[in-house]
Amino acid sequence: MTDQLTPSEVEPEPPEGSFFGDLTGSGRIDWRSNVLIPALAILSALIVGALIIALGDLDTLRLWRSSPGDALGVTVETVADAYGALFKGALGSVNAISETLTRAAPLILAGLAVAVGFQAGLFNIGANGQMLIGGMFALVIGFQFDLPIILHLPIAIIAAFIGGALWGAIPGYLRAKTGAHEVITTIMLNFVALRLVDYWLTIPFFQLEGRTDPVSKSVLESARYPELIAFINPRYRVHLGIVIAVLVAVGVWWLLFRSTIGFEFRAVGANPDGAKYAGMNVVLLYVAVMATAGGLAGLAGGDQVLGTLGRGTPGFVGVIGFDAIALALLGRSHPYGVVAAGLLFGGLSAGGQAMQATTDVGIDIVQVIQALIIVFIAAPALIKAIYRVRAEAESTQVSQGWAT
Repeated sequence: MTDQLTPSEVEPEPPEGSFFGDLTGSGRIDWRSNVLIPALAILSALIVGALIIALGDLDTLRLWRSSPGDALGVTVETVADAYGALFKGALGSVNAISETLTRAAPLILAGLAVAVGFQAGLFNIGANGQMLIGGMFALVIGFQFDLPIILHLPIAIIAAFIGGALWGAIPGYLRAKTGAHEVITTIMLNFVALRLVDYWLTIPFFQLEGRTDPVSKSVLESARYPELIAFINPRYRVHLGIVIAVLVAVGVWWLLFRSTIGFEFRAVGANPDGAKYAGMNVVLLYVAVMATAGGLAGLAGGDQVLGTLGRGTPGFVGVIGFDAIALALLGRSHPYGVVAAGLLFGGLSAGGQAMQATTDVGIDIVQVIQALIIVFIAAPALIKAIYRVRAEAESTQVSQGWAT
């Protein structure tokens, strides 16, 4: 009879050259690989972004032919103004910080959904669909029941988690029972969820009375996230969602690195065959991982419905679920890293609008910078070569059987 292994008896080692590095074990951080490399990737993305801003100014490019000295000054000023407006729009005032935190909350929760999958060797691309379903579950509780806030809000939050978990469990079950890869099934389920929401918003149960367009009824105030500093100025939109996001990140850290089920999640990600030999139910673990990831994404959808928007509209989560992949990569699949990455991307999103409003630089440069961050994160060898950083060799494999 095979002896059962417990977390106290054995700690799974990550595969050699694993993208996750030391973060898959006890939660210890290899500062060079998991902090310095991402920081240099961000710096590199900003440098390349500055070059793109400079090359996008056609008038200045013409000036380079006749007066390179003047052109250099204009180029530096343009880049400085753009990045200055970006920074000011993200952190330059109380309102800017409020916007950054408001945008960061769903990003953090969705990023955690992807990171949990990565820790278990699964690539969850379905966060967007899980957010939509979780948001709709929260929406039903939010407008259908009239309860005291002390009951109404927690029940709506739980409903968001359950909705996302149910949607996430589907690809987990398919992976465990049929071998269908979660990358394919989660992508397909994103489209299913999107069209389901489009349909639901046109039926009388959801649709706002007197409207013919797909807009839902509003969530009752007793199910809305309280705004944290609106008493100072009504423009400050930051709400309870950012507190929930940080608390959930702490909970996910405990789940992954201090609980038995988290040990099993990481064990099946490191070596499914070894986990099965150790007596773990790999089928159940795959379903549990994807359900947990889906539930976290559902909380992100709930943040949009119960916090920022207060109602449902077609595609109300935008592309947050896809940005979450970038967050999980940048955060090295560690909950605290995801929080930091979420704050960064929240700041880029908030600052990008301010940059567009005050300069001639379009907000699209923010998406370019985000994409460049991921390019550099996915090529750590390039960062090490450019900045002459010594670190252990690593790959960017994030899922069993798939690599990027």
